[in-house]
Amino acid sequence: MTQKELAKHVGVSRQTIMAIEASKYPPSLEIAFRIARCFAASVEDVFLYVKDYEDQDKIKEGLIIEVQMGGDDDDGVR
Repeated sequence: MTQKELAKHVGVSRQTIMAIEASKYPPSLEIAFRIARCFAASVEDVFLYVKDYEDQDKIKEGLIIEVQMGGDDDDGVR
């Protein structure tokens, strides 16, 4: 699923999805649940809160989004 497709399903802009992925914007609970539903996953499967994360370049304020997608599609959310 591309960022554009995810944004359309969730009802936000592609820029919002990009900001969430980059940990520049923490999603509201409603948006987090919508994103999780798009992947038939729980919020905990999509979002992980870690107080002391090893790679601070990938995370801000303890929020990361990590969705493992099958296939070789580089446009997927990770």
